[in-house]
Amino acid sequence: SECSLLAVMSYDRYVAICHPLHYTQIMHWKACALLVLGVLIFSVVYTLVHVLLLLKLTFCISTPLQSFFCDLPQLLLVSCSDTFINVLLILITAIIIGGGIFVLTFCPYIIILNTIMKMQSKAMRSKAFSTCSSHLTVVFIFYGTVLFSYFHPNSKDHSAVDTVVSVFYAVLTPLVNPLIYSLRNKIIQISLKRAVRRLLQI
Repeated sequence: SECSLLAVMSYDRYVAICHPLHYTQIMHWKACALLVLGVLIFSVVYTLVHVLLLLKLTFCISTPLQSFFCDLPQLLLVSCSDTFINVLLILITAIIIGGGIFVLTFCPYIIILNTIMKMQSKAMRSKAFSTCSSHLTVVFIFYGTVLFSYFHPNSKDHSAVDTVVSVFYAVLTPLVNPLIYSLRNKIIQISLKRAVRRLLQI
């Protein structure tokens, strides 16, 4: 769901920068509601498929999970059933669905970057970069932790690192998101500057 929302937000940035005069017509409340509803339905169906396949497995070993939260790869590691179908499904969905969402997230930025470079006004360029910077920061933090969590070999030697990364992925990334997006708000920027000045005076 978070990957899909980041892709939807990329499209929103694309419309805002490449078609600013038509933004309110394209991204009206019905379109936004349909996009969010589509993400929710897709996420529920995707998760349900994995959960139904997971229910067929048996867990006969009492082994602690190498993760901060109960995640699918860690559950497959402690199962005593044949997990070939589960692993194959994860691989196929990661390549097709995950790769598709990844492309949908980053492709709009190629067009956005091309549009920004054609802008003659430095103020307009700065405003456009400001519009994209918060979203790109969240995207890189999210994908960085996801790639580290899911695309390195699982072993007992990595248990401490896995725990730290899973905490970062599950707790810190969602906590940082509102902070990153709110830093674009001028009122919050002014309040933050005042708070820093007060701290420096003390």
